[in-house]
Amino acid sequence: MKEKIHPKYYATTAHCACGAVFDIGSTKEKLHVDICSACHPLFTGKQKLIDSEGRVEKFRKRYANVTLRKPKKTVKKKKTATKTTKAKAKAKK
Repeated sequence: MKEKIHPKYYATTAHCACGAVFDIGSTKEKLHVDICSACHPLFTGKQKLIDSEGRVEKFRKRYANVTLRKPKKTVKKKKTATKTTKAKAKAKK
């Protein structure tokens, strides 16, 4: 390995927002995280639904007066006989 190109490696502690503290190795001296294995829904099995800023109510308020348009009726065109279908009809006779 080349010297003086790798970052310095520290034995540090990671502090989570939930209060958990982990001893880890990192290239940073101080480490603060928002979520860890102690509070992540995948590991705990508990689902936290956070409706920050009332996003659902904001969506409902924005689209409360919107009415749906009815789709336009399309008229199907009748198939016209082509030269190949006329030739096949004559061949059957």
